[in-house]
Amino acid sequence: MTVYHFVGIKGTGMSALAQILHDMNYEVQGSDIDKKVFTQKALEARNIKVLPFAKENIKEGLTIIAGNAFPDTHPEIEEAFNLGLPVIRYHRFLGEFMQMYTSVAITGVHGKTSTTGLLSHVIQGAEPTSYLIGDGTGNGIPNSKYFVFEACEYRRHFLSYKPDYAIMTNIDFDHPDYFTNIEDVFSAFQEMAVLVEKGIIACGDDEQLQQIQAKVPVVYYGFGEENDFQARNVVKSTDGTEFDVFVRNTFYASFKITTYGDHSVLNALSVIALCHYEEIDVEIIQQRLLTFEGVKRRFNEKRVGDQILIDDYAHHPTEINATIDAARQKYPDRDIVAVFQPHTFTRTQSFLEEFAESLQKADYIYLCDIFGSARENVGKLSIDNLLEKIENSKLINEEDTSVLKAHDNAVLVFMGAGDIQKYQEAYEKVLA
Repeated sequence: MTVYHFVGIKGTGMSALAQILHDMNYEVQGSDIDKKVFTQKALEARNIKVLPFAKENIKEGLTIIAGNAFPDTHPEIEEAFNLGLPVIRYHRFLGEFMQMYTSVAITGVHGKTSTTGLLSHVIQGAEPTSYLIGDGTGNGIPNSKYFVFEACEYRRHFLSYKPDYAIMTNIDFDHPDYFTNIEDVFSAFQEMAVLVEKGIIACGDDEQLQQIQAKVPVVYYGFGEENDFQARNVVKSTDGTEFDVFVRNTFYASFKITTYGDHSVLNALSVIALCHYEEIDVEIIQQRLLTFEGVKRRFNEKRVGDQILIDDYAHHPTEINATIDAARQKYPDRDIVAVFQPHTFTRTQSFLEEFAESLQKADYIYLCDIFGSARENVGKLSIDNLLEKIENSKLINEEDTSVLKAHDNAVLVFMGAGDIQKYQEAYEKVLA
């Protein structure tokens, strides 16, 4: 029997894929760095073996699934080649795997993870569904009809996929270490659009997505009147958001979601459009939207004393805007305190002005040191460059988070794609 060995099993996509294969009764193991990562909890719950990186892990009989962050010169991958074992890159394996199902790729520069989580939750109410979410959550159901997965644009990895459907949430400039400009990002999405087999559900409020050309129908959703699926009569409250959906100007149904901000309405609208296309009962969609509990590291809340602590993955100015807007909708009478850790030097450099602008939507701003990545650990700028652009912002370090206690009755939003959680954990220890 094939044993799958994941090189870099703690990666968000890798961890999720390992869980899916395990659930489908394949034998799975993997290796990674020793450092504790939030994705390993689900692996441990399934008793999936996680070893420290070592070439001795590689033995006859293994099929290697290699994480995209690791080059062919990685000791384990090199050893696999030496032994003549099959080595398959994560995105190539996924591209083959999804052919067995009606597959839905969720892509876009922002909102992929939340939308993947929402669609997989809703569609499971109608049919058996396996899913891979970019927060490290995977679930494999034998005999699934649907496979819902997050498709990442970075390094054009999503060009390994030929999904039946694609939901495209937006096109924006990001990953400046790889993409040169917005036109380069658009060209990647345009290449991906041509690979879709049945239909594309795209946000029509996004100027870039309006230009997408495909061999299959493109159905647009959004707030604008020219969209096929339009949200009207939006009512925002502190316990969620209600709206009516019109399909080509004809009333379809009313919906309520338990999440906040315009971006949450758009995510839900894309899910409603796809389910409508697949003829899923409207009552199932309405009920499932109400029971969605969110995904990891997206507006995850905890009440400690009189403060609300929120953990969020926002690491791009557009995402920071959306997260602060959502916090304002849910907690209109509280101060919003942003604790932000920039992720990668190239992104911080490219969006210095935009970061300053979006963070200033908060009432108070604390900045953590820039988090490098496996791809780039040093840069020409430092956190001071951002600090001097934001009036009244302060530096914060893990050793001294007690300054945050001064914000009575406030909402503290810890944002970043690095290890911002350690700042929140340190603060919780101070409070305890």
